[in-house]
Amino acid sequence: MTRRYWDACAFLAWLKEENGRIQGCGNVLREARAGRLEIVTSALTLAEVLMVRGEAQVPESDRQLVRDVFKAEWLILYNVDRHIGEHAQEIVWRNGVRPKDAIHVATALSAGVDCLDTFDGPLINLSGRIGTPPLMICEPQIDGQLC
Repeated sequence: MTRRYWDACAFLAWLKEENGRIQGCGNVLREARAGRLEIVTSALTLAEVLMVRGEAQVPESDRQLVRDVFKAEWLILYNVDRHIGEHAQEIVWRNGVRPKDAIHVATALSAGVDCLDTFDGPLINLSGRIGTPPLMICEPQIDGQLC
C-alpha cells in the first residue's frame, strides 16, 4: 500500500480550506479514506498543526475536527524518539533544513514512505536529494504519480 507523509502545512491547508491547496489535499484524503493509501505524520504535527508562524491559529472551536483527523484509521503517527531526533540533526547539518522540518523529513525516511507531501518550497527543492532511496517531496496530489 502507498504511504505518504504529511507535514503540518498539508494538514493546515486542508483544515483551513486554503484556496489552491484544498483540492490536492482532498484528493489524497479521499484515497486514504477509501483504503488505497495511508498517511504518516509525526506526533509533532499534533501541536504544530494548530499554528504556523505568521498565520492565524486554528480556532479552539475546531478542536473536535482536529482531534478526529488524527484518530483516523488511515493515519499513522510516529513518535519523535532519539533515533529520529539524531537523524534530524544530521539533516539540519548536511542540508540546512529548519529543525521542525528536519523532524518531518527524518520521520518520513524512518517510516519508509513513498513521498513527503508539503507546501514548503525549500523542502520541495530537496526532493530526491535526501535519503537512501532518495525521498521524493512534493505538494499533495493524486494524478497517477506519487510526486
